[in-house]
Amino acid sequence: MDGDSMAILILLASFFLMIFLRFPIAYAVALSSVFCLMSQGLPLTTICQQMVKGISSFSLMAVPFFITMGCLMGSGGISEKLIGLANACVGWMRGGMAMVNIVASYFFGGISGSASADTASLGSILIPMMVDQGYDADFSTAVTITSSCEGLLVPPSHNMVIYATTAGGVSVGSLFLAGYIPGALLAVSLMIGSYIISVKRNYPKGDKFSLKNLIKQMSVSFWALAAVLIVVFGVVGGVFTATESAAIAVIYSLIVSLYIYKGLNWKGVWRVFGECVETLSIVLILIATSSIFGYCLTRLHVPIRAANAITGLTTNPILLALLLNGILLVLGCIMDMAPIILIATPILLPIATSIGLDPIQFGIMVVLNCGIGLLTPPVGSVLFIGSAISKIPMEKVVKATLPFYVCMIITLLLITFVPAFSMWLPMMFAK
Repeated sequence: MDGDSMAILILLASFFLMIFLRFPIAYAVALSSVFCLMSQGLPLTTICQQMVKGISSFSLMAVPFFITMGCLMGSGGISEKLIGLANACVGWMRGGMAMVNIVASYFFGGISGSASADTASLGSILIPMMVDQGYDADFSTAVTITSSCEGLLVPPSHNMVIYATTAGGVSVGSLFLAGYIPGALLAVSLMIGSYIISVKRNYPKGDKFSLKNLIKQMSVSFWALAAVLIVVFGVVGGVFTATESAAIAVIYSLIVSLYIYKGLNWKGVWRVFGECVETLSIVLILIATSSIFGYCLTRLHVPIRAANAITGLTTNPILLALLLNGILLVLGCIMDMAPIILIATPILLPIATSIGLDPIQFGIMVVLNCGIGLLTPPVGSVLFIGSAISKIPMEKVVKATLPFYVCMIITLLLITFVPAFSMWLPMMFAK
């Protein structure tokens, strides 16, 4: 075994060993990289250089702003408004509250960009509400956690910014546009699954549809939804960069939360900022340490070796696309979302482009795969949040979520093999 092969073995074996020993992911990434560098006799000053280089990116400045925007809007009293809007849209259907849950997640995801925030904010309101109206608690939790993944696809999503930075040369604006239809497709798929279960279990209907009520709820929710318009159309129209639009959206969110919805006071704002710092510190530490890991992978030519190994198994593009999804789904079971994007993108993106997948389409695939991973044990953070809110054992929640896993996999396959779902909007605005 040559020196490079030994270094790759040390890097990957130590990383996965620490993952299975439940080390914090940032420590696992950093320590495995240190062992790899030491095995090659490289100076450890490389670690500091690569960590600084990893977070010294102008486009990454959008991440803290998007996180802050989501925290402000999520704590600023908009959850009830969006639930009211969703209820006016789809609450009249059989299993209406499940439909409300799914549609509210689509609206809220366009503001928070976080599945965890969606589950925590909407779940704490909707799960008890659904149970009171006769829905099973495990079903209510399953609907809440699976629909929260819509927020990963619907812009603004800080995970898309991380992917764009990692992939290199991918437009954040195009990624934002590419997420709308897949997010809606996921919502429709989950609604079909919920409707089938609701009919089978005879869950209740809501009030009859009222156009007057819909217009009223839209006027109330306008200020919340306008934040998305500022970000997306500002970036796509070339008025702002992603970072500038995110900064403007933070100021807008602060004004809406304080003076229009009045869900926050200045004391609450400082509390929200403290929560943002906690979240941001985790994200930036992961980005910095993953930069060292990525440096080791690149230096050892792992992406090229992996591409050759995978394409050596088959040259069939359909099987390769399924294999890429399978790899990402397995990684999602053992790793959190940001590390997967940071580590797997440089390795798998060349394979994806070699079989004709556009980097933007592949980005949507990566995000949805990682979203499914957030719902799977043993490290599915959204699964744990949903279980904690509903006080239902995780095993029971997983069992109730099985039909929705099927809906999500069907959506993933449609996104993988029908490029128009991801590419139509970006291509239309590019003309």
